Amino acid sequence: MTTINIGIVAHVDAGKTSLTERILYETHVIDEIGRVDKGTTQTDSLDLEKRRGITIKASVVSFFVNNLKINLIDTPGHADFLAEVERSLSVLDGAILLISAVEGIQAQTKILLLALRKLRIPTIIFINKIDRSGAQSDELIKRVKEKLTEHIIPLYRAEHIGTKHASVVQNHLHDPTFLQACIEQLALGDEQLLAAYVEGETITEEQVRTALRQQVGEAKLSPVFFGSAITGAGVRELLADLVSLFPSTTGLEDAPLSGVVFKLEKEATGEKVAYVRVFSGSMRVRTDVELRRRKHEGESETYTGKIQKLHVFWVGKTVQVQQVGAGEICKVWGLKEVKIGDVVGEWSDHIKTLHFATPRLETRIEATRREQDHQLYQALLELAEEDPLIAVLKDDVHQTIYLRIFGEVQKEVIEAMLQEHYGLDVRFAETGIVCIEKPRGTGQAIEIMGAADNPFAATVGFLVEPGPAGSGVTYKSTPGALPLHFHRAIEETVRAALAQGLYGWEVTDIVVTLTHTGYDSHRQDGTKGGDFRNLVPLVLMEALSQAGTDVYEPINQFELSVPVHALSTSMFKLSELRAVYEQPILHNDMFLLTGTLPVETSEKFRRELPSFTEGEGVFLVQEAGFLKKEGECPTRKRMDHNPLNRKEYLLYVQHVC
Repeated sequence: MTTINIGIVAHVDAGKTSLTERILYETHVIDEIGRVDKGTTQTDSLDLEKRRGITIKASVVSFFVNNLKINLIDTPGHADFLAEVERSLSVLDGAILLISAVEGIQAQTKILLLALRKLRIPTIIFINKIDRSGAQSDELIKRVKEKLTEHIIPLYRAEHIGTKHASVVQNHLHDPTFLQACIEQLALGDEQLLAAYVEGETITEEQVRTALRQQVGEAKLSPVFFGSAITGAGVRELLADLVSLFPSTTGLEDAPLSGVVFKLEKEATGEKVAYVRVFSGSMRVRTDVELRRRKHEGESETYTGKIQKLHVFWVGKTVQVQQVGAGEICKVWGLKEVKIGDVVGEWSDHIKTLHFATPRLETRIEATRREQDHQLYQALLELAEEDPLIAVLKDDVHQTIYLRIFGEVQKEVIEAMLQEHYGLDVRFAETGIVCIEKPRGTGQAIEIMGAADNPFAATVGFLVEPGPAGSGVTYKSTPGALPLHFHRAIEETVRAALAQGLYGWEVTDIVVTLTHTGYDSHRQDGTKGGDFRNLVPLVLMEALSQAGTDVYEPINQFELSVPVHALSTSMFKLSELRAVYEQPILHNDMFLLTGTLPVETSEKFRRELPSFTEGEGVFLVQEAGFLKKEGECPTRKRMDHNPLNRKEYLLYVQHVC
């Protein structure tokens, strides 16, 4: 059986879940179409999804078109859940990029198309809501070419657009004007076709169809469809052409097993359920499989898991099977240590990778009933396991829990999930940005064993210096006569201590050189690993204090498109929010501004943009690293016993020891 896996991606409110419902209805998976506003859709299963009318977690549902099985992944559209979208993209054979004919191209539409292009995922553009008042057709196609990609061919056109009678009509290749437009577009990505066109040779309709399928399959070109998920106009046409336009996985069943885990769920019993895309080979129940996990600095680790149960998606539900082959998406029970991103079987070229953004916002969270804080911490760890881009930090000294997130909507989702799944009511502190520190100069410090003010049976000396940009923490030492386990204790403590610098932020782009060591091996109560672990933070922070640090705040690179009438207001507001931008460029009655803007003020500008651009502004941001903070440096409350305060630190350490 041939299977393809496709995803529906779009900006929030473009109609992704509604289109999924319509497709399931047209393929006879459901008898009645669910409504997002009524919470009756197939793929929005979380209570919060139903209440808010948004998709938060990617979900999978299958249907058939003729003899082709299609697994459809309905992905989130809100910027706070982009990580969930990115994970879903990595397992797709093709994607439907949805654009509202009314709201038009949004900022995230461009982000999604860039990601799809980067992963070379064949993409169909479906312009939805043609039945809505204010819907656009030719003008929107023009905007797609200007703002998204010039490499498109509208296979259909809309008639009676903007009315409840809106319908679609196919553009036929026997129309000389349309045939000519197709040839000119396809020739840009096909050297042979271009040569034939330049030489004036006759190019047949079949040649055009072949070139179209090839370029769509290679993600060089996107066909455009029109329709309405609500009325069903254009959906049957989309399904009919989808079969021929998207490539399917064939001939890989006999290859070695290669798959990837892109989603995790937990059952009420606590058992993990892994969603796996199988790219090649097959998996069988009651067999052992190897799983590989990438670690930092290019390293990987391998472990073994035993498959206890397999489910595949089948016509709107899941069914238990004994074996799953290449091309399928399945649910797997029994992989106890599994994490999102793990490779099942061998690494292969079929596995696509995508850089995940790092959350640059932080908030404090606590249970309304403080005696439940430990239960809250355990629940958050479970949620973070299902979504690895939720980072959980615990301050054991002050018994405080912090979350690193992408936005305010994510806080609401976490709050709802904690209440619904764990019975926990929580409150959040105000959200702030996550900064970093970098050493300003060079510093050196040493503590000698036996000195009056050194209570530890160890000698340690460090030299700290600035490292190259993006280098992280570079640790240098020479083995010498110090036992290996002491070296290990020193390095581990150095890396842990640099999680908090002089202002409380993580220290990076630093070179730490171990210059002096000493230990006592003669006495019965001689040097222990704890002596080094307790002494290292004192010496390292002294060296860092001598070097000094600067605080760097996270910044975004932005691209802003605004109408002429909103340009001056945009520039004024950007300047107020500490943006740095290039000279505006006028293009087709819209001004384009590019530059950088602090993460701290990016969301404020995004919220205000629709009001002064009358909904026409498009604001696109992506991570752009960090910028040195001028003036007063923001500080972060420390989560340790503060080795910068020698007296208090020693009192605590010696009391514990």
